[in-house]
Amino acid sequence: MAIRINPSILSADFVNMERDLGAIATADLAHVDVMDNHFVPNLTFGPQMVGRIQDVSPIPLDVHLMIDNPERWAPGYAELGAYSVTFHAESTDNPVAVARRLREIGARAGLAVKPGTDIETYLELMPEFDQILVMTVEPGFGGQSFIPDVMPKLVLLDQARKKSGLDVWLQVDGGITLDTIVIAAEAGADTFVAGSSVYNSGNPEQAIAGLRAAAHTAHKH
Repeated sequence: MAIRINPSILSADFVNMERDLGAIATADLAHVDVMDNHFVPNLTFGPQMVGRIQDVSPIPLDVHLMIDNPERWAPGYAELGAYSVTFHAESTDNPVAVARRLREIGARAGLAVKPGTDIETYLELMPEFDQILVMTVEPGFGGQSFIPDVMPKLVLLDQARKKSGLDVWLQVDGGITLDTIVIAAEAGADTFVAGSSVYNSGNPEQAIAGLRAAAHTAHKH
């Protein structure tokens, strides 16, 4: 199984963004957290900034929208050229319509769920998505501790994926370290967002390689 390591640039130095994007060139995608200070109590990037990040990033963008009204805003990020655009199940009444619009524009469509959200409601919608993101922390801030209680959701998603034969990436985001990546990989995750553990390591390239190796080992067991 392919393993993807997507460092979160929420942990990068915003003033030296181009340098810090270069530092993660060996990763698979750059994870870009867009927050609107409504859906989550934090404010980060908007379309203009994401457009510039897209211009200079050596790897494709994995945009994670922690925002209200994705019907209105999500397509714009796909139009900027983001490889993948993920929005929250809790922020819309019509996730399928948003996903179809994203795919129409040419981006991969992702659905994210908070730790407290029941995944069973969304299992039947899996064919509409290219990625399901199970949050392993409460969305809004980097540097939080991993919540192991959400692992049963990943197990359910992995079972549904295997049963259906769908090629859906299962992503986790929050508190991913060399230890927790093993727990998430064993539960079925294949795509991992890591912020602090990459950027605060002193050697992002080495940190990415270490996380990738740990996840590969977990999948082989």
